Amino acid sequence: MDDAFDFSKGRYRAMYQEQGIATPVILSVLAIDDACRKPLDFDRRVKAVADFQKREEAAALAAANKRVSNILAKLDGEPPEEIDGALLEDEAEQTLTNLVVASYEQSEPLLEKGDYQGVLEMLAELREPVDAFFDTVMVMADDEAVRNNRLALLAFLRDLFLNVADISLLQE
Repeated sequence: MDDAFDFSKGRYRAMYQEQGIATPVILSVLAIDDACRKPLDFDRRVKAVADFQKREEAAALAAANKRVSNILAKLDGEPPEEIDGALLEDEAEQTLTNLVVASYEQSEPLLEKGDYQGVLEMLAELREPVDAFFDTVMVMADDEAVRNNRLALLAFLRDLFLNVADISLLQE
């Protein structure tokens, strides 16, 4: 079964490359195994990411997602699954948390419809708050509770984008 799945993934890549879709766009969707199992869903994701990549916000959000992935990859275990509002110290941290929570709620019906374009358009609005967060907040704070809370926020942010594709792969 894995051989057939890998073969299908290779065919997707070749097919979309022939259509002129950039390889990083294809790879970002191929990174989501569930997307690869449904051809129509895969097609919607590829087209949404290809459109997203043209946006001004795409490069900054791809870089931010790569940074988030790198931070989370260095953890010994999984980041906490809850964000504690009482531990949010910085305004940029509070703003991003509120927007991430709201984005989860807003993205759910879009994801159910397979409206990946709509999800990415909504998430593009996170560019400035994400930039502000990284400009003003020290993720790896000395206080373990604050650090873990910030790591939980970053995990939620990453998961929002992974609902569509691994856009960190758009970063070259």
